[in-house]
Parts: sequence; C-alpha cells; structure tokens
Amino acid sequence: MSKIESLCVGENCEVLLNFTLSLTDGTVVDATEENEPMRLYIGDGSLIEGLEQTLYGMKAGERQCVTIDPRDAFGFPDETNFHEMPRSEFADDIELQVGLIIGFSTPSGEEIPGTIRDLKADTVLVDFNHPLAGREIIFDVEILSVRRINLN
Repeated sequence: MSKIESLCVGENCEVLLNFTLSLTDGTVVDATEENEPMRLYIGDGSLIEGLEQTLYGMKAGERQCVTIDPRDAFGFPDETNFHEMPRSEFADDIELQVGLIIGFSTPSGEEIPGTIRDLKADTVLVDFNHPLAGREIIFDVEILSVRRINLN
C-alpha cells in the first residue's frame, strides 16, 4: 500500500468525495452528481463544521453514514431571524405561498435564502434561518481520495 493511499483526512488535506445529505424522512436535500465528486480542502468552508468533522480520520475507499444533530449541523431556528416584510417588496410575478424559498440580497450583496412562513393581506413573514435549521440530517459520504497539500 502506498503512502498516499493510507493518508487519513485531516488538516491540510484535499479530499475528493461523493455524498448524499438527507433528512430523516429520506428526502435528499443535496448530493454529488454521478461521476462528479466534490473536491474540498479541509477547513475551506465548503462544508459546515459538523459535516467536515465526520470526515476526519477517514481514508480513501471508506464510506460512512452518520446522523447529525441540529446543533452540529445547521443549528436551531432563531426567532430574531423572522422578519415581516410588506407584500409590495415582492415582484408581482412571484406566486407567494407558505414554504416557498426565495433568494434575498443583503446590503453587502450576499444572497441568502428566506422561507415564506405566513401570508397576510399586506405583509409576508419571512424566515431567514437556514432552511435546514432545527433538522436532524443524515450524511452519507464516500472518500475517493485524500491528498496532503502544502500551504506554504
């Protein structure tokens, strides 16, 4: 066995992997496409910390399926992230309905998702928590390769 094959995922590693992220009811919320694995650098922010931590110590060829609690995944909903907005701020061509996720631009130009939680005559209640906040998730991952990278 070569040294590269025996490398474990850890700091200063580039990892090639396939994954499926799903809810406990089986709903798939994200996954790599067939023959299009994800390449990430440990610590680069591509994965939330709770998911990245499950990769540590894994080697190429290994697979695991773990259930991750909301506190280690996308956190719990924060009531301060619910905002009532005037209906007039929404484009006329958007059919507003409870559960609809819409992209909103922040003052800094970043795009964040907001989920419609309630509709009233003149206002819309939007939840700016992560759509998976408060949800237990299942992370099924297969490591295809691990490579040490030089950061100097």
